[in-house]
Amino acid sequence: MEHLAEEIINGRRLKRGESFNYFLLVDIDELLKGADMIRRKLCGNKVDLCTIVNGRSGRCSENCKFCAQSSYHHTGINEYEFLDPDVIVKDCKKNELMGVHRYSIVTAGRSLNGKDFDRAIEAYRKMNKECDIKLCASHGLLSEKEFLQLKEAGVSMYHTNIETSRRNFPNVCTTHTYEDKINEINLAEKAGLKICSGGIIGMGETWKDRIDMALSLSELDVDSIPINVLMPIKGTCFQNLKPLKEEEILRTIAIFRYINPTKYIRMAAGRNYFKKDMSKIFLSGANATITGDMLTTVGNNVLQDKKMLTDLGFDISK
Repeated sequence: MEHLAEEIINGRRLKRGESFNYFLLVDIDELLKGADMIRRKLCGNKVDLCTIVNGRSGRCSENCKFCAQSSYHHTGINEYEFLDPDVIVKDCKKNELMGVHRYSIVTAGRSLNGKDFDRAIEAYRKMNKECDIKLCASHGLLSEKEFLQLKEAGVSMYHTNIETSRRNFPNVCTTHTYEDKINEINLAEKAGLKICSGGIIGMGETWKDRIDMALSLSELDVDSIPINVLMPIKGTCFQNLKPLKEEEILRTIAIFRYINPTKYIRMAAGRNYFKKDMSKIFLSGANATITGDMLTTVGNNVLQDKKMLTDLGFDISK
C-alpha cells in the first residue's frame, strides 16, 4: 500500500472500473499507514473543525430510514420551529471563541422556504457581520435562486449528503432520489458555493456500495466529505442494525482518503464507537471533524477535541 500511496501522492487518481479488492484484503495497519501518508503529503497537518446547530427539529416529510427527525418514525425527539436568529448568532459566537472554523445551520425537512428561509437568511447575515467564522448551510432541496441568496448572505459551503451508493439509495429513502441530491450539488456549485457531501456507513450497505460512494464524491469533486457511522436510534427503521466495529470504520476512512486524496475527510457521527483511542481516526486519513453535539445524538466536547488533535501534532489554528 505504501507504493500505491506514493503513486497517488505523485498524481495518480483511482477511477471507476478499477479493481479495489486489495482495499479489503490488505492488512489494516498497512492500509492506514498509506492513508495517513497521503493525508500528510497532500493536505498537511491542518484540521478543519465545524459545529452544527439544529435550526429546526423534527416533523420531516422525508422517510430516510436512519433519521430520528422523520415524521415516519416515532423517536420522542424534541420538535421545534425555526430558532430565533439571535439564539443562533449567540451560539455561533460561542463556537467562534472556542476556535471552531465553520458553523452551520441544519434544518429538518425536504426543503426550507417561506418565513423559515427568511429567518435563516437573517441569521446568516448577522453571523457574517458579527462573527469571524466560515458559514455553512444544510437545508435540503433548494432552488438556484435560494442558493444565490445564501451566498449573498455570507454562506460559503452547502451540505447535502448523497448518503450511500446510487444502487443502495432506494433502500435508504424513497421520498426523494439520488438524482435529486446530485441536482442540488450542481445547483449549489452553480451559485458559487463549495460542497460538503458524504454519507452514512453501517446501514446494511456492502463494501462495493461504500467504494462506489467514494468514487461518486471524487467524480463530483466535492470539497468536504463527512463520514457518519450509523448510530441506530430506537423508533427508526434501522434501530436493530448491528453497530460497526472499529476496524471497519477505520478501513472505510482510509479507502475514502485513497480515492479522495486532497479533500477534507470529515469524521462526523460515530466517533463515540471508539471507546479507548479516538485518535486512530485522525491517523487513518481524516483531517476534519464535526465537533460538539450532532443533530439528535451526543457528540464530542470541542475543548477535548482540540487537545487531542494538538497532542497528535495537528494544526487547529484559524
